[in-house]
Amino acid sequence: MTSMLVLAAEVPAVTDLLTGWRLVTSLLGIMAIAFLASRLLGARRSAGAVVVSGVIGWLAGAGLSVVLARNHEHGSAGFTRNLWLFSTFATMSTTVWIELLAKPGSFARAQSSLVSVPRPIRAVRRKSQRLSRYAQITRIAARHGLGRSIGVADTEEPVDGRAPLAVRARRALEDAGGMFVKLGQVVSTRADLVPPAVVNELSRLQDHVAPAPRGAVEAMFHEELGAPVDELFAEFDWDPLAAASIGQAYRARLKTGEPVIVKAQRPGIAESVERDLDVLAQLGQSVEARFSWAAEYRVMDLVGEFSDRLREELDFRVEARNATEIAGNLQPGGRVRIPRVHPDLSTSRVLVMEWLEGVSVRQVDRIDAMGLDRAALADALLRTAMRQMLVDGHFHADPHPGNIMVLSDGSVGLIDFGAAGRLDTVQQAALREMLFAVGQRDPSLLRQAVLEVATVRRGFDDDLFERALARFIGRRLAPGSAPSAAMFNELLQLLFSFGVFLPAEFSTFFRALVTLEGTLTTLSPGYLVIDAAQKVATEMMQERFTPATVSDLAKDEVFKLAPILRRLPRHIDRLATIAERGDLRARVSLLSLDEDVTVLTKLLNRAILAFLGATVGIISVLLIGIKGGPAFTGQTSLYEFFGYFGLFCSTILVMRVLISILRDGLN
Repeated sequence: MTSMLVLAAEVPAVTDLLTGWRLVTSLLGIMAIAFLASRLLGARRSAGAVVVSGVIGWLAGAGLSVVLARNHEHGSAGFTRNLWLFSTFATMSTTVWIELLAKPGSFARAQSSLVSVPRPIRAVRRKSQRLSRYAQITRIAARHGLGRSIGVADTEEPVDGRAPLAVRARRALEDAGGMFVKLGQVVSTRADLVPPAVVNELSRLQDHVAPAPRGAVEAMFHEELGAPVDELFAEFDWDPLAAASIGQAYRARLKTGEPVIVKAQRPGIAESVERDLDVLAQLGQSVEARFSWAAEYRVMDLVGEFSDRLREELDFRVEARNATEIAGNLQPGGRVRIPRVHPDLSTSRVLVMEWLEGVSVRQVDRIDAMGLDRAALADALLRTAMRQMLVDGHFHADPHPGNIMVLSDGSVGLIDFGAAGRLDTVQQAALREMLFAVGQRDPSLLRQAVLEVATVRRGFDDDLFERALARFIGRRLAPGSAPSAAMFNELLQLLFSFGVFLPAEFSTFFRALVTLEGTLTTLSPGYLVIDAAQKVATEMMQERFTPATVSDLAKDEVFKLAPILRRLPRHIDRLATIAERGDLRARVSLLSLDEDVTVLTKLLNRAILAFLGATVGIISVLLIGIKGGPAFTGQTSLYEFFGYFGLFCSTILVMRVLISILRDGLN
């Protein structure tokens, strides 16, 4: 800028345009041009990126205009025109380069939502905290040799001295803390997306957090329940029974004398979670933009699934609703109990539930001392879980030993419903068929059950897929082998290798089944979970196909088919008549898929825009080269005016095509 003013000092009229209020007016005008250029080119970027492109474009245009004015015999003649013309073209070019260089998670997105903020000071402080957290995470990733995945240099030792990738990932997540530990725990359950080595390593992650201060928790209780703790509870033990990243649990007694357990959300955790989820989304987009494998493994889908689940855990009303609904589906007189929720004392951040007196399933010695049959308890737990999954469609998604108790009356208690899964009727039927197919060692039936609910990519080979399923069954279910829940993780990886994607609910189901297997074998060592699950699934299918139900189903199908059957003879007669006359024809509909039409339309639009841009550009150059013609203004002829205007339009068309191509490359 200093050198530009020195050059302009030699041309006094130009100096007036580059200083004072005219400078301010020019900058405001070029900002408007930058905004307009971003819209014309279809590059809708943030306000920060528009300002940057405008400033760079104005500096480049002003510099070129000053040089031309210095070398022109009339000094400032045409300077204003040159300034606006060159600045506009430079601004548009800068917009294209910003689009080319921009990456997800970079400056453009970091500057978003800084405009029209109702609370600017708080918004800037939160944005600063998120950017600081982002910088902290990138430093941790670089320290553990994972920096290149997110676009920063590694600071760890050379590759030859590094620990395996799975180990480095676990260490990085532990150092990051907060929600990143929970992310690793969730990823460790997605055996369909990550290798077994990563699953085994991430399963070692533990959530070690100190209890929140008593004063902060008391203040949160008063804010949520509208009264001090002493007024609501007869007794309250302030030593937490357990402390986790989301909340912590206390033992208390109501005024009625009933013992309860009180779950309290950690003060300030909601803001911390949103900050980490924002950083996680930026990291996920950056990884997907840089690596093809990340898009193939649908990293952003995993991030979205994790974010949704975590936000549900922040709302204790969801857990209360899960517990109430699942308890309502229990069969009367069964051996499984779920604690009752006290809705009058429960909010989004406080949950009060009935206290269940019992021991953990890990304490097998105490269970034996109670004189209980552990195999019978395992049977009761499995049947309840399978009914929740395959009949009710609403099930406990995290049945690990810490969430399963053996009560003093000999029943089994389920606690902690923060994680619950849902399955619709179609998914339940597909799962029953899958378990039945595994029990029958039938690859054809297994293929059919999978494809009823799966999404398959193009080029899917049905026969090759069935042969792969046959090999899987032959390998994992050979005579004499004991099937396990872990084999379903291998099945998920097999499906993924063929481009067969099951709904996210299935991942929750298989994770719950694997966790349940560990709990059942802890309660009753040697318990054959999959064999028992197959028997239960077979019984459920037999219940659904008793003579009475089959008769009802047949009647329903006949009533549905009656209108079709009534019209069928007439249609057959018409087809026979047309064939006899020789007028029977077959019509093939090209581009019948909406996706194909969209792709072809996009390509044609780009080709037309590029052709028009090139044609208009050539014609415009020819018009500019024509001497003479009607005068338009000053020394500019009408031909030159239309030539410059056409060249401007041509540039917009060509740059717009370039922008769309660059965006496809980044996506």
